[in-house]
Amino acid sequence: MEIYWVLLAAVFIAAQAQNNRNDGPRFLSRGHSFRTVVGDTLLLPCQVQNLGSLVLLWRRGPAVLTAASLMVTRDERFRLVDGYNLQITDVGPQDAGDYVCQISDRVARDQVHTVEVLVPPSVRASPESRHAAARRGGAAVLECRAAGNPVPTVTWHKLVIPVFQNDTNTRLGEGPQLQLSRLERGHSGRYACTVDNGVGAPLVAEFQLQVLYPPEITVERSWVHTGEGFRAELLCTVLADPPAEVTWYQNSFPLSASERVTMSARGNNHTLLIANVQPEDFGNYSCVADNSLGRARQHVEVSGRPGPARFTSAPLARAHTRYLLAFAVDSYPPLDELRLLYRQLAINESFQQPGRWHDVVIPAPEPAGSLTHRVTHELRGLQPGAVYEAIVQAKNRYGWNEVSDIFQFHTLGGTHTAHADELTPMFAATSRPQLASSVLLALIYALRLI
Repeated sequence: MEIYWVLLAAVFIAAQAQNNRNDGPRFLSRGHSFRTVVGDTLLLPCQVQNLGSLVLLWRRGPAVLTAASLMVTRDERFRLVDGYNLQITDVGPQDAGDYVCQISDRVARDQVHTVEVLVPPSVRASPESRHAAARRGGAAVLECRAAGNPVPTVTWHKLVIPVFQNDTNTRLGEGPQLQLSRLERGHSGRYACTVDNGVGAPLVAEFQLQVLYPPEITVERSWVHTGEGFRAELLCTVLADPPAEVTWYQNSFPLSASERVTMSARGNNHTLLIANVQPEDFGNYSCVADNSLGRARQHVEVSGRPGPARFTSAPLARAHTRYLLAFAVDSYPPLDELRLLYRQLAINESFQQPGRWHDVVIPAPEPAGSLTHRVTHELRGLQPGAVYEAIVQAKNRYGWNEVSDIFQFHTLGGTHTAHADELTPMFAATSRPQLASSVLLALIYALRLI
């Protein structure tokens, strides 16, 4: 019985072998799509059964790469591995496409592999120097032409810090071009395009944009208070591109450095320092900046006159008919004279109606022994529950100072009790020069009544 089964198996195997010989060649591998990165090594399989005396070809388009075991292509990067598998080393973008493993018989059976080559991004920046300059109000175009597979995205940022260190950089948009119009000084700085397609590391191209504009000047103080034997420091900040040349003037005459006068610059800040001030140092000074696009000028007055009075008393009186007014005045020399003007305001829900000014000459205080002179003066005979406003002006041997800001206060009692939020100066929207002029006119009128 066992011999029977052995003979039966032998007959089956022989019949199967005969069938295989009669079937002809067939592919054991299958066509496939491959994605590979530039520089990698790629293996394209082609496994055939029952090839017999037939020839196996590898071709790409009309070009034959191999015939049987013969290498037809002269490209040394191609070779056959383990039979008829085609290996490509150092893959490049030019290797993308369809590769056909073909049996050279009448049926022309073949197997197709599709190769996609992934290419890391590259970028071509314009301008090539990575530096662009344009005038304020004009326009600038920065460009990053990207290549790669897949097609890269291009993202633009204005840089505060290096682009990959933080996300605080300002994102400006996507696309090959960054167009900036109506340029202002704040547009100056570093810009970057980031090119990325997911293959390898993203690329970054940085640009420097320079916005050209004439000088702009701001002064720390337009009025500098000092005294004889003391020092005066004048500071102006100059912004300009191209950088400006800065000159200091006194009364229209350019200044030169001397034993008492020094001029220095640190970044955009320009300082004029006058030591041991003398009477001839008082006057008007100018900070003048020039570049190829224009000129700017700002004025600073150096004065020995008192500084403007600063009120220090609370706006809410402690009495019905009296108010203790307190203020401070900076003056290097002793004060010679003080003048106070005050008036009552009639206030209701819809308007404030001022009364007439009262002019008071306050005795000059004793020399303070310091820069700040503190003065108090009690006003009597006031109306209960009323709102008043006051201004003060001081004089020393160099002249009168600027009139103080308007100060409002109110007394206790009466049918109307004012609150702090009601004490709003009538001239709150008036600029200081206009306010000073109007108050000076009031002073002149008041003096005529004396």
